[in-house]
Amino acid sequence: MSVAVDVAVDGVRVPLSRARVEAIARSVLRAERVRHALLSFAFVAAPAMTRLNARHLGHRRATDVIAFGFVRRAPGDPVVGDIYICPAVAAGHARRLGAGVREELARLVVHGTLHVLGYDHVDDDSRTAGPMWRRQETLLRRALAASA
Repeated sequence: MSVAVDVAVDGVRVPLSRARVEAIARSVLRAERVRHALLSFAFVAAPAMTRLNARHLGHRRATDVIAFGFVRRAPGDPVVGDIYICPAVAAGHARRLGAGVREELARLVVHGTLHVLGYDHVDDDSRTAGPMWRRQETLLRRALAASA
């Protein structure tokens, strides 16, 4: 298996270690039977996420995660993707959901990785009942159990 996961922190506090981010991403790839991948995770501040969201998705606000998956030319080519996560937005979501910030960040690592792998969801309140959300939560439970 040839998997490379890079984690960058853009001057923001991330209460999840780089090693933990990498382990979670690798567990998702393994569960999805991806043998070759190059993933990068960048943890960014809200202003940077707002710019990314406006430029690429046309929304004028910060969001929790944005993922870019690159098209594979052939089935054997590696999965390649860039995932941007905003810890400040994640912390707000965690408070509203009654979850811990580390758990929410782990959820976003799983979520972003699934997006890179081609999963998608609707952008309304029903998304938590969809197949991507169910898969995400299954993989998140596994990742959290592995670290316990």
